[in-house]
Amino acid sequence: MTILAIDPGTVQCGWVLYDAGKVHESGLMANTDMLAHLVRAPDKTRTLAIEMIASYGMAVGREVFETCVWIGRFKQAWFDPDAVRLIYRGQVKQFLCRSARAKDANIRQALIDLVGPQGVKAKPGPTYGVRSHAWAALAVAVTADAMASPDSIAPGLFAPAHPDPAARELFETEEVPF
Repeated sequence: MTILAIDPGTVQCGWVLYDAGKVHESGLMANTDMLAHLVRAPDKTRTLAIEMIASYGMAVGREVFETCVWIGRFKQAWFDPDAVRLIYRGQVKQFLCRSARAKDANIRQALIDLVGPQGVKAKPGPTYGVRSHAWAALAVAVTADAMASPDSIAPGLFAPAHPDPAARELFETEEVPF
């Protein structure tokens, strides 16, 4: 399965095109350009996975809310918005590092161990060209790929879709209060 994964930000996003354990393309792109790409060139053979923001009960700033807006715009622009996979950072940490305390450096090393090294221009490796926020997008892609085939994953490895128990309870009821 080919996955287009996005690590969203307020102005630009990291992205990666991942399939069969290999990075085909990656980079940084302005959010407006990514939005136009999603609308203009829907490849119905691809899966879209986006890193989703979770609430941890702490105060957040304008940047978090702007990023949430972009996540929604990317999802809505996809040819099948209901099929977009939203991957939480906690799920990435649990899958790649088996720890909620993992940092970016731990995740990057886990990706290199799992997918392969970058290599050099003369002999590029499977992650050659991945830089900056594209590493986070690759982590989203690898996690989404693993979640698509849960038989290959240890039971209970991923966090629930809604990390907040109250939110999970709300979404599990058949009757929505609004």
